[in-house]
Amino acid sequence: MSNGFSFNISLSVLNHLGRNLYRSFITVLGEAISNSWDADARNVWITIDRKNNCFTIVDDGIGMDSNDFQQKFLKIGYSKRKYSSKSKLKRPFIGRKGIGKLALLSCAERITVISRKDKSDEYIGGVIDNSGLDKAIKEDLIPNDYPLEVADISVFEGKARNHGNGTMLHFQDVKKGVKNKVDYLRKVIALYFRFSLLDKNFNIYINTKLVTLDDLNPLADKTEFLWEINTIKDPFVQKKLNKLKEKTKLRINNRIKGFIASVEKPSNLKILTADEDVSVDLFVNGRLREKNILKHIPTNRLVESYIYGQIHINSLESIDDKFTSSREGIVIDDSSFQKYLDIIKKEIITKVTSDWDKWRLKHRKPGDPENKRITKRNRKSRELFNEVAKDYKGKSKREGHVIDKWVDSLEPDAEYNFSSYAECFIGENLLRKFISHKNIKLPREATQAITKWKKQEEESKNKGNISIEIRRKPNDLSYLDMAVLANTIDKGDPNKQAGLFRDAKEYKPMRDAMSHTAVLSDLGKAKLTGVYENLKARLRKLFDTI
Repeated sequence: MSNGFSFNISLSVLNHLGRNLYRSFITVLGEAISNSWDADARNVWITIDRKNNCFTIVDDGIGMDSNDFQQKFLKIGYSKRKYSSKSKLKRPFIGRKGIGKLALLSCAERITVISRKDKSDEYIGGVIDNSGLDKAIKEDLIPNDYPLEVADISVFEGKARNHGNGTMLHFQDVKKGVKNKVDYLRKVIALYFRFSLLDKNFNIYINTKLVTLDDLNPLADKTEFLWEINTIKDPFVQKKLNKLKEKTKLRINNRIKGFIASVEKPSNLKILTADEDVSVDLFVNGRLREKNILKHIPTNRLVESYIYGQIHINSLESIDDKFTSSREGIVIDDSSFQKYLDIIKKEIITKVTSDWDKWRLKHRKPGDPENKRITKRNRKSRELFNEVAKDYKGKSKREGHVIDKWVDSLEPDAEYNFSSYAECFIGENLLRKFISHKNIKLPREATQAITKWKKQEEESKNKGNISIEIRRKPNDLSYLDMAVLANTIDKGDPNKQAGLFRDAKEYKPMRDAMSHTAVLSDLGKAKLTGVYENLKARLRKLFDTI
């Protein structure tokens, strides 16, 4: 019996493996950059030609000979990790299953690939024509029946001067078009391709210009707060985030590193496009693995719309099958990933949420309305104070140092006084409306008070040369304070029974001090708060008679 049998695989398996799985041009670009990283390239030159719908990627990596090209590059499923987990430069390999190249080989109609190990060598390679490959798949051919076309090196003219060793790829007639602008691509690469954290000598160029962290200046300039997670040597954090108002360091599970940062307002996160926010993302060995990981642990708190960051968990790379076959995300129900998500939520996001509210209020900006450490009333009072305080900000450095300190010292008391004034304003005006509604006749004390305050007001207007009406008509009741208003309604003997008038008498001296912008003592605040509660209870009972 013959034993000379072997597998004979149809080219259609390429489609089943995911030939059209990669949807994003950025993902395709990322696959090419990752291949250059794995090939120990020091430099990657990307040339974008939107007008002619093509792009070129050139690197100075170890390159390939004909055997490498056939047995490694064209072998779908070939994995470098079978022999080692790191390159000769000790870089952790990005490639895992050997199918990522399908993204490169299917994103354009024609892909030219050439490579060499030394400048003295001849280039080897070929052309993948996807229209021809589609026909071969339709006809159910096997790989041996579909030879690559001979490469035309002229397509690289002007894009690879003095190229020595390495690999060059040219993508012609990109299927969905090169829609992204160069400025966008530069920001995306600077933000999401953090291989330089592992090897500072790895450089990426777009249209001959080096991609640097300067491309992220619009984001860095609007960043206010920073939470460093353990210790990570990140030049973006150390060199770019140097205009911070607040920062702290979080010490947690040492397998997690990175940072969370907060911007001035949510629109500052739209440095890429109007529809695309920078988010808190997961990285493994310098490569983006999952965008916006907070979507898996949502808190529905306001802070989420202000923060971005990078969480690096390199240990996830050592465990098989953590990432989806498209390599555009992580397997969400993976137990180890869920464990890390739990740590991120409990030990990072909880701390960030708390600090963010404190720091925002400290710097006179609205905080988190859902944070219960401050009552909603006091929070609103503080927000109003902060808004008014902006007009008193010191103009010079010296003046600012003094004036800002004065303003800061008033904030705790303003939080109480502002809300107390609102209580006073509403309570007294409701009593005035109640008296008008009931047509209650004013007692002699009230009419005398009106006459007194009218005369005093007229004298003050004359001194100030003011001829306009200050109070809204009819204005008699507006001259009466809580004590007189209460006495008009509640005529009981305050010495014999509790009532609105007794509460109003206790209220008057503190009300007058507060209305004259005095800072109340702690005992005064406590007393005034208690009187307010009594007054409100009596007013509600009084209004039941309407």
